Amino acid sequence: MDWRAKVELYEQIRREYEFGIGTIAGVAKKMGVHRRMVREAISSALPKPRKKTERPRWKLKAAVEFIDAILEGDRKAPRKQRHTAHRIWVRMQHELTECEIAERTVREYVHDRKIALGFIVRETCVPQSYTWGVEAQIDWYEAYADLAGERIKLQVFAMRSMASGAAFHCAYLHATQQAFLEAHELAFAYFGGVFRKLRYDNLTSAVKKILRGSRREETARFVVFRSHWRFEAEFCTPAEPHEKGGIEGEAGYFRRNHWVPVPKAADIDDRNRQLLEDCQQDEQRLIAGREQTVGAGMVIEREHLLPLASEGADLAQTSFPTVNGLGSVKVLTNTYSVPLPAGAQVQAKAYASSIELWHGGRCVARHERCYRRQQQILDLEHYLDVLYRKPGALAGSKPLEQRRHAGLWPPSFDRIWEALMERQGKQSGTRQMIDLLKLAQKHGHEKFQKALETALSSGCYDSAAVQHLLSAEDLRHAACEAIDVGALERYARPMPVMLEYDQLLTTGGGQ
Repeated sequence: MDWRAKVELYEQIRREYEFGIGTIAGVAKKMGVHRRMVREAISSALPKPRKKTERPRWKLKAAVEFIDAILEGDRKAPRKQRHTAHRIWVRMQHELTECEIAERTVREYVHDRKIALGFIVRETCVPQSYTWGVEAQIDWYEAYADLAGERIKLQVFAMRSMASGAAFHCAYLHATQQAFLEAHELAFAYFGGVFRKLRYDNLTSAVKKILRGSRREETARFVVFRSHWRFEAEFCTPAEPHEKGGIEGEAGYFRRNHWVPVPKAADIDDRNRQLLEDCQQDEQRLIAGREQTVGAGMVIEREHLLPLASEGADLAQTSFPTVNGLGSVKVLTNTYSVPLPAGAQVQAKAYASSIELWHGGRCVARHERCYRRQQQILDLEHYLDVLYRKPGALAGSKPLEQRRHAGLWPPSFDRIWEALMERQGKQSGTRQMIDLLKLAQKHGHEKFQKALETALSSGCYDSAAVQHLLSAEDLRHAACEAIDVGALERYARPMPVMLEYDQLLTTGGGQ
C-alpha cells in the first residue's frame, strides 16, 4: 500500500472509532484490517515508516572477501584505473566460477562499500548567478555518427553561455588545435559576439604546462588567438569537472536529445548542418528557474557581448617545405602533391580539414587533410604536364590509382582512352587523353564527364569532338532583334519575285 492510501485509511479508521462503532474489534472487523493497525491509527494520524528488512545475502557471502580485497587494492591505484562494479563482476566470472551471482547484486554491494571506503564523496554545490555576456564554458566530448553508411567516432566542440543557457556544438574528425580555434570563431558568429571570459578544462590545445595554483603556461598560438578576440581565459583545477558543471551538463543533455539514436549524415559537413539546426531548435526550450526561453536570453545577451573582430585570426599551422623529386611536399608526417618543379619552396598552411600550399602569393594546391601517418595524397591534375612527356607512366601511376579509389574515374574515361590508343597508338592516344584531362581542369569535372559521355553515346571516339561539345554553348549566339532604321528606310527595295520567270520556263520549255 502506498503512503497516500495508507494515510487515507488511517483517517477512516480514526473517524469510525470516534464517531462510529467505537471499539477496536468492531472497527477492525468493519474495515477489514488487523486490530494492530487500528491501535496504530488511534495513536497517531501519521503512519509509521515501514521498517526496511535487512536480508542476508547468502550467495554474495562467498564473494565478499574477494570483492573487498579488490577494493582495498584500488586505494593505491590511479583514480581512473580503479575497478568498476561491472569489471569486478567480469573478474568473478573467470576467477570465482562457483559463485553464480547477478551483476545487480554485485553493483549494490560495491556501491555501498565504495561509499564506506571514501571512494564516492557526495559534495554540495553552491548555486551560481551569471551576468549577461560575461562567461561561457567550453569543452570537447565524443559521439558517434553514421557518415556515408560508416560509423565514425567524432570529437564535438561545445560552447555554452552561462547566462542564457544557449549552446553551440560543432563536430570534427579530430580535436586538433586548428579545429579548436576554428570552432571558437564559428561559435562567436553563432552567438553574435564574444564573451568576456571563457572557462576551460586544461586542454592541450590551450595549455602547454600546468603550474602551481591557477597559473598555466599557455600555447603561443592560443595566446595570439585570445589577444585577437579580446577575451579572458580561466582554467579549472585538474580532476575537478564540477568547476565547469554548466558545459558538462550541456554535453550530456545534447547527447541524449540529439545524438540518440545514432544520427546519419552524408559527411561531416552535413552532420554539422544538422547540429546547427539542433542548436537553433534548443533555443525554444525553457530551462527550469529561468524567466525566458534560451532564444530570448540570447537576444538579450547579444547586446552585452564584445563585438566581433573585423576579420578572423590566422588559424593555420604554417611551415615551408621544399618540393621533392616526386612532385610533393611533406606536411605533418604526410606528403601532398603540388604542381611545381622539384626544389621549389612553398608555404604550407594546415587547417582543421584542409592543407593549402602557397607559392608566389597564390594558392597553387589544396588537399583534404589526412590524419593518418606517412601517407601520400596525390592529385592527378598536378602531374599532367609530366605525364605528357612520359605518357607510359600514366597507366600505373599512383595519382591515377587514388583517383579511381575516390570514384572520380568512371568507366567512360577508360572507354575513350582505349579507343584513342587503338586509333592513334599507345603513346599518341595517351597524350590525347591527357589533353582531355586538361580540359577537365578548365571546364570542371562534371561538365567534362557529361561532354565525354555524350560523345561516346554518339559513337564518336575523338578528342576534338569532346572539345567541341565543351565549347558548343559558347558558340551559340542569341538572334538580334529588328531595330528601327528611321530615315534609311527610304532606300529599302522590294525583294525580287521569280514568278514570271518560272512561268516563262513553263511555257517555253518545249521551244
